Amino acid sequence: MPASTLAASPTTLATPDKSADRLGDRPSDRTGQRTLLAFDFGTKKIGVAVGQELTKSTSALPVLRSRDERPDWEGITQLIETWQPDALVVGIPLNMDGSENEMTLRAKRFSNRLAGRYNLTVYPADERLTTREAARDCYDPHNKRGQKRKGHMEVDSVAAQIILETFFSQPTQT
Repeated sequence: MPASTLAASPTTLATPDKSADRLGDRPSDRTGQRTLLAFDFGTKKIGVAVGQELTKSTSALPVLRSRDERPDWEGITQLIETWQPDALVVGIPLNMDGSENEMTLRAKRFSNRLAGRYNLTVYPADERLTTREAARDCYDPHNKRGQKRKGHMEVDSVAAQIILETFFSQPTQT
């Protein structure tokens, strides 16, 4: 897994000059060079991470809080405008046997709404055991993500970071 840091800002990760870009104006075939945002969807909190496909670097971002089980669309819009991702990745929770559950359906609905609102490709990603791995990393002072333990790290955003790292480690996505 690539080394990464917990906190990030748009200047932390190398991003191409997108000054002329607006949503929908980006070239469609940037596979291998894309900026992606990943989400670990939950009804109370949504973990978020950003990554660069070329370097396979990832960073957990601050968690977004949901209100009345509704995503913080204003916060998501702010992230989209700040990071100008080429695509999005959403963790899809499945049971250990691969079957779907209520949260699977909610995460898929969230994915569909992201695609509709922002006109971006949304890739589903299996998120089984990511929260468990994230919790272990958040409380382990020698975790493999190279993050320093600073009290309680946001488990949900570290889970989104793991989802994105897993996505990057798979064969090329188109």
